Amino acid sequence: MNPIPLKIAYIGGGSRAWARKLMIDLALAPELTGLVALYDIDLESAQLNEQLGTWLQTQPGVVSRWRYQVSPTLADALRGADFVVISIQPGTLQMMADEIAIAEKYGMFFPVGDTTGAPGLVRGLRAAIVYADFARAIAEHCPRAWVINYTNPLSICTRMLTRVAPALKVFGCCHEVFAVQEMLATLVEKYVSPGDLPARAEIRVNVLGINHFTMISRATGRGLDLLALVRRHMAESGVMREYTRAEVEAFGSWFKSANQVKFTILQRYGVLGAAGDRHLVEFMPGFIHSPAELFRWGVIRTPVAGYRFERWQNAPQETRDLIAGKTPLVLDASGEEGVAQIKALLGLGDLITNTNVENVGQIANLPLRAVVETNARFSYDAITPLVAGELPPGLHALTVQHIANQEMIGQAALTRDRDLAFQAVFNEPTQDLDLNRAWRMFNELLAVSREFLPGWKIE
Repeated sequence: MNPIPLKIAYIGGGSRAWARKLMIDLALAPELTGLVALYDIDLESAQLNEQLGTWLQTQPGVVSRWRYQVSPTLADALRGADFVVISIQPGTLQMMADEIAIAEKYGMFFPVGDTTGAPGLVRGLRAAIVYADFARAIAEHCPRAWVINYTNPLSICTRMLTRVAPALKVFGCCHEVFAVQEMLATLVEKYVSPGDLPARAEIRVNVLGINHFTMISRATGRGLDLLALVRRHMAESGVMREYTRAEVEAFGSWFKSANQVKFTILQRYGVLGAAGDRHLVEFMPGFIHSPAELFRWGVIRTPVAGYRFERWQNAPQETRDLIAGKTPLVLDASGEEGVAQIKALLGLGDLITNTNVENVGQIANLPLRAVVETNARFSYDAITPLVAGELPPGLHALTVQHIANQEMIGQAALTRDRDLAFQAVFNEPTQDLDLNRAWRMFNELLAVSREFLPGWKIE
């Protein structure tokens, strides 16, 4: 069979990480070929990725043919696209650092700060404004394209696309569930099949919730009830405990999860948290009011001023070193599923995986049209969400509150309603400020995003 020719429009084509992952996964997909149009407001970064993609085509082990080209305008990138990939940084890293610092000033210590809580929602406000423009452009230039969103806050961004242009075909991708499946696989190896680690694909999970506050209500693998296996693991001496700061810092990673939060959710609610603990704590009260409390749960905050800035600044040179041969090219699949999803949507075999799409009843007790995360079947030109059931009452109450806040942020972005945006921030479960202190914090956060909010009154 001849490879299927495609045009993929990459919005955020100067990406430091996601673009390289996509390029390598496409290089390993002989069923596909075509053009990747790179559009980014950072032209120099997009040009570097064009060089990377072009160079990659000359390397041994590449089994598909792609042309990478910088597009001067968004319209040029989108015109005639079959797929649109969006992975942008909504605002600068300095904005993110400032927002997290403002929240800290008011007693909230967010480990990530890109999805929910005061900094995540204000990031979502400016992202929603940008995404409204993306939605209009996609509807004009490639209305039949499938749109794959990777940008956080994932739920707000994904929802904004179809809020503005309801006919668009949109889904959001996140790999947090993958890590939990891999954790479950390690428990199978530990307790059932020593030396025989199951592949992630062997771990079947029923996923339900919203992005980064996702739960697993059933998990099976090798004929086992894996939630029962988790409970067995939790009963082992020393598994459920408090951590010290020294222990957490010794992890040597900003992303390692001690799993104390997801295990305790299973203990108290009967479902397993299906995201990293660093994300889960941002959705529930009681965790983020001091670094010491986070350390007790085995959670460390990812520094923007250190780690994120350094990664951002070093990434271009890493790409140049790769092209120059100073760093060896490793042609391994990224572990992300974007290309597998593209293949399934082109009719090259069905795929069942977790994804973020509007609720059409797959989670019975969450609002319709809200973006929720469940499993879905990807097949020719269709995504069919699989029925996931209902969230337990206590988690349902929290999740509905977050959905309401996300919806208010989206509406505030469209109507330029400052008061509605404030109400969403005030309504967050992680904050306990009075109205006046919360209002001061909110205006400080808005001031960080001033360039995205022309005409907004900021006090």
